[in-house]
Amino acid sequence: MTHSTGPSTGATGAVSTAPVVPAADAPKIVPLRHYGQWIFAAIVLLFLAKLAYDVATGSSIRWEKVGSRVFAEAIMQGLLITIMLTVVSMILGIIGGITLAVMRISSNAVLRAISSGFVWIFRGTPILVQILIWFNLALFFPQIDLVFVQLDTNALILPLTAAVLGLAANESAYMSEIIRGGIISIDPGQKEAAEALGMTQGKIMFRIILPQALRSIVPPMGNELVTLLKETSLVSVIGAGDLLTRAQQIGAADFSRMEMLLVASIWYLILTSIASIGQGFLERKLGKSRGFATPDPVWKRVLNSILPNRRSSGTSREVLR
Repeated sequence: MTHSTGPSTGATGAVSTAPVVPAADAPKIVPLRHYGQWIFAAIVLLFLAKLAYDVATGSSIRWEKVGSRVFAEAIMQGLLITIMLTVVSMILGIIGGITLAVMRISSNAVLRAISSGFVWIFRGTPILVQILIWFNLALFFPQIDLVFVQLDTNALILPLTAAVLGLAANESAYMSEIIRGGIISIDPGQKEAAEALGMTQGKIMFRIILPQALRSIVPPMGNELVTLLKETSLVSVIGAGDLLTRAQQIGAADFSRMEMLLVASIWYLILTSIASIGQGFLERKLGKSRGFATPDPVWKRVLNSILPNRRSSGTSREVLR
């Protein structure tokens, strides 16, 4: 079978004299190679390798202690408490953030004032100070009077309780601003249309506004989760038994403080990496469900730039319908 090279007629009836190029002879698309970037990356990797070698061989850190203590029983117990503090404080922070955000945009002036005051106090003071105040709450309220029960504050506010209260209250203040920003980013016409259908304010918020606001809420919420995970280390000042507290206790017992700080840092890096991966996965899922092209993971973009036969694309290759 031969390919025609004569004139062809287009859809408008005009005659095209351009030759028809056979498919086998079509020019190949060669991706642009950024050799300068790879040379610079190689130089940086060599520098980092040299730095790591100097630290490993020339420092006085006892690296064998670091390796042997990573999975120590006390470290594992502290790790579980750190994860528990992060999860519980984040859940309470999201609940409190939604409540404060709804109060902030309410037409009720009293609710707006309460929400604004809460955010002003807990965003305007250091979280370390807040944790210490919660831990010493008995100085303000020696006893907590309920309706039929009177409780001793010192017996009620234990180190772990004070840690959860301090982290959750601070997180609620920050999450309220994140959620409020996502809510006000939704077109007001959505609310007006729902009101025209006779929906209540609660249904409008939880069935229409918040689901659409998730896409703009999730990225900063993921950053807050990573920040909260690291802020749990501050509860070591009240001896809440978290990862950093256990690491400091072991280091003080056998004079290996710096080695144990490195052990704690390794686990914090692992936990924050897992949280970041989960955040990226959730963002891609939300982007696909809303019909938006989402960036490929970093490893896939690096692979695309190295292998010439792979398509290089900055966005997800799945067709969104």
